[in-house]
Amino acid sequence: MTATSPEALARAASASSFAVGMRIMPTAERAALHAIYGFCRLVDDIADDQQMPRDQRGRALGAWRAGLAGIYAATGSSADAGLAAFLAPAVARFGLRHEDFAAVIDGMQMDVEADIRAPSWEVLDLYCDRVASAVGRLCVRVFGMDEAEGLALSHHLGRALQLTNILRDIDEDAGIGRLYLPGEALAAGGIEAREPAEVLCHPGLDTAARWLVPHARAHFAAAREILSRRPKGRLLAPVLMAAGYGDVLDRLEARGWAAPRPRVRTRKLAMLVAALRYGLGA
Repeated sequence: MTATSPEALARAASASSFAVGMRIMPTAERAALHAIYGFCRLVDDIADDQQMPRDQRGRALGAWRAGLAGIYAATGSSADAGLAAFLAPAVARFGLRHEDFAAVIDGMQMDVEADIRAPSWEVLDLYCDRVASAVGRLCVRVFGMDEAEGLALSHHLGRALQLTNILRDIDEDAGIGRLYLPGEALAAGGIEAREPAEVLCHPGLDTAARWLVPHARAHFAAAREILSRRPKGRLLAPVLMAAGYGDVLDRLEARGWAAPRPRVRTRKLAMLVAALRYGLGA
């Protein structure tokens, strides 16, 4: 069984934070979400593979670009798509856009070209758009959302989730030489260092991390406002993601970023409450 077999994709997706939301989708929609999730996992694994030289990782991402081009070529078919062939049915059924898949790879390429360390806020926002909001733009087409509201939800929820990931994964990212806190946040904490290990030991880290919290909260608030209008689409999955990761952000802020920093994980209870409220129309 290959890593891109339907069984492997379903198995990987079943362990994700929004597995419940995917599980209740109709068969075609569920299969499409599994494929999107599988694609994201596979290209992310390339970007994070510290045992693979950068040029080799770049070529591996290039192979994905070529596979996607095969799907979208005027005369293309899944036979032309190589390792991306498993995406072809979802692309055909839901009109998934080439530029959104390409944007995800562009985000991974940013990690491959150099270890991101204290990017400007503008660069960080671009990174979040590519690695998170672009994934949302793919998913909302499967959810069946109207164009304008789907794009708005993708923009805000993608950024909210990615900023929360950054705040949660500071130690793990530092372990592979990355530091996604923007330079503006480090300046707020009085931190001049850019080496991840030095930043993690700096007494201003808590202030720097808290600089990012209101930005994440603003995006969560905008996403929840969209979802509260109950737009067209099967939207339990984004409801669960907003609830689960919003709860993570709350607990991160309460815990703070001074050492030690115990891992904060999504809680099933927060997502269960959200699912019940959504089902009851609350």
